[in-house]
Amino acid sequence: MKQTTFLKINSADSVVVCLAPKKKGDIIEIDGQQITVNQDTPAGHKILIKDTQEGEDIIKYGYPIGHARQTLKAGDWVNEDNLQTNLSGTLNYTYNPVSQKLSIKDEKRSFKGYIRKNGDVGVRNELWIVPTVGCVNGIADKLIEKFKEEINFNHSTASTKHIDAIHAWHHNYGCSQLSEDHENTRKILRDICLHPNAGGVLVLSLGCENNQPEDFMAMLGDYDKARIKLLVTQRVEGDEIEAGLEILRELYNTAAQDQREDVSVSKLRVGLKCGGSDGFSGITANPLVGEFSDWLVAQGGTSILTEVPEMFGAETILMNRCETRELFEQTVSMVNNFKNYFLSHGEPVGENPSPGNKAGGISTLEDKALGCTQKCGKTPVSGVMEYGDRLQHTGLNLLSAPGNDLVASTALAAAGCHIVLFTTGRGTPFGTFVPTMKIATNPTLAKNKPHWVDFSAGQLVEGRTMTELVPEFIDKVLAVASGEPARNEENGYREISIFKNGVTL
Repeated sequence: MKQTTFLKINSADSVVVCLAPKKKGDIIEIDGQQITVNQDTPAGHKILIKDTQEGEDIIKYGYPIGHARQTLKAGDWVNEDNLQTNLSGTLNYTYNPVSQKLSIKDEKRSFKGYIRKNGDVGVRNELWIVPTVGCVNGIADKLIEKFKEEINFNHSTASTKHIDAIHAWHHNYGCSQLSEDHENTRKILRDICLHPNAGGVLVLSLGCENNQPEDFMAMLGDYDKARIKLLVTQRVEGDEIEAGLEILRELYNTAAQDQREDVSVSKLRVGLKCGGSDGFSGITANPLVGEFSDWLVAQGGTSILTEVPEMFGAETILMNRCETRELFEQTVSMVNNFKNYFLSHGEPVGENPSPGNKAGGISTLEDKALGCTQKCGKTPVSGVMEYGDRLQHTGLNLLSAPGNDLVASTALAAAGCHIVLFTTGRGTPFGTFVPTMKIATNPTLAKNKPHWVDFSAGQLVEGRTMTELVPEFIDKVLAVASGEPARNEENGYREISIFKNGVTL
């Protein structure tokens, strides 16, 4: 990308994006015309390049991002005050398949991973406590604290003992839930227990909860009983802490024998997520991650895109990339079901951009969605998953989950992703239960928050090209897959969040 102060993304666009702040009176030369900027306009925001009547669509990325609330002049700053979403309720969709052949070489790359008994592969070898119910969160914390003290656990001993981390995954659920909420909790906790990044799991139960321990263990199927063990604290006669420590010792001694081996990159699964997006997201970090997603799929690997509400306005692009009509119908159902979820709570489907999004230059949900979907590149859609499902298909998958950063990232990891690639323009420190790499959309964020950011796509507005940056980004992701800690891991910022829709008893 050439260094310039503004960018017209698509030849059909009626706006340009400011790559640097513009002052009132500045001149933009575009498409053979000179346009005077009418208001001071921040970086990442949009300036209109053609006169637009009230009600007329405004175009960005080659698609409408809403319509003008009033008559606007070329040179006007386009923002949420003068741009109105076109989104409303559910829609009927027509399948118009689009096939685009990508010429990406299979580079036969590998990473250092942990090969599990069932043939699955992990990028971490960690010891986890998974509570079946929030009532035992405190016991889980005490167990982790005492066990780390007992083995004098720290990052240096982890590298020699082949244990990357020891962690308990707090949540508030497992009881007082009904129907779909209860099953969502059980599915996500099941998925965590079976995740290959875990070298050992202590399933910690109270005993009287709705998420009954024996029923939950049955959900795990044919699991490795040397790696996953259950403790029901109400059934322990005496000190449940000592009983838990005894199980942790067994799990630790087993997992400590594991070692990294060379693994084909075709085994790698990454989640695609954005949060705290800005006007640069759709032109730097999201396209960069899209290039990586296409590359990974070409190597035989897998990527998963979620945040269904942030597909609204760009959903037809994904629908028409579905490999089959069945996948198209599943995608239609996923999108309309989420719209109905909004409407059932009396909420409009288009009221999504956060205050931070708007301050960063995103004015409508369509504006956000057309940038958001850049993360999955151009690869055909090969799978569609419900919330809590475990991955069944390689290639690009779509996953039903909300846009909330922690809920969606947890869902991606639970689906089987080894790593979540998280693009951000405003910045965020959090991480879920797998490495959560932050890719900055702009140079300012990368400079101000280097302890949050793993990679800066903002280099694309500083003169670097996508051709230069993609190989560097591939190397970075494979380094993290091979054990290099992501920033959230270095900071110890790791947690889970489970989607809740219904009543609490």
